[in-house]
Amino acid sequence: MRIDPAGWPFITGPLAPAAVLTAAGRLRGRRGLALAAWPFAVLSAYMALFFRDPDRRCDVAPPAPDDVLSPADGVVMVAGRPQEGVAPESAPGGEWQQVSVFLSVVDVHVNRSPYSGEVVRSTYRRGSFLAAYRRESAHRNERRELWLRDGDRTVVFRQVVGVLARRIVTRTGVGRRLATGERMGLMKFGSRMDVFVPPDCAVLVRAGQRVRGGETVIARWSPAG
Repeated sequence: MRIDPAGWPFITGPLAPAAVLTAAGRLRGRRGLALAAWPFAVLSAYMALFFRDPDRRCDVAPPAPDDVLSPADGVVMVAGRPQEGVAPESAPGGEWQQVSVFLSVVDVHVNRSPYSGEVVRSTYRRGSFLAAYRRESAHRNERRELWLRDGDRTVVFRQVVGVLARRIVTRTGVGRRLATGERMGLMKFGSRMDVFVPPDCAVLVRAGQRVRGGETVIARWSPAG
């Protein structure tokens, strides 16, 4: 199983005390010391699960040029009109449709580009660490926003941290060209991703639906769009 490079310190860290306790328990014949190693081993195993980076369909075959893919695994929170009941700045200026995906602590947290194009804008905003499923998290939480442009098509997407996620990893920047479904970063421990597409895109998912990053088509342009 592939592991994201950012995960190795979290995986190997708990193994050190686990190894020490196991060795001490065997040398001294104290079973309690060996049993004390188990929580550290379990924590290491969870970290390996959290930072797993499985291949997806987009890694094998290029997606259709009109498809917008989910940037992450999780459950759709918003699909269609931009999220209501929050501050106006929660959506970019202009006319957009929104798809938001909530990532739980057991979902794959590797993030992928929802569409192809050049990164023409990248902004980082510090903020709070509210639970990512709360409406207010859309405009109050810390986030990274990226604008992708491919000809006359533009897609905006955001990495938004949650109550447990305290760090955003973004492995791209302005001037970089991304392919649809390409790995571009991750968020650590529970978060959400927001994708904004123009009105001429058809949103194909609904609230409550589970999606898979790099596989589920969340929106689609008409071929003439």
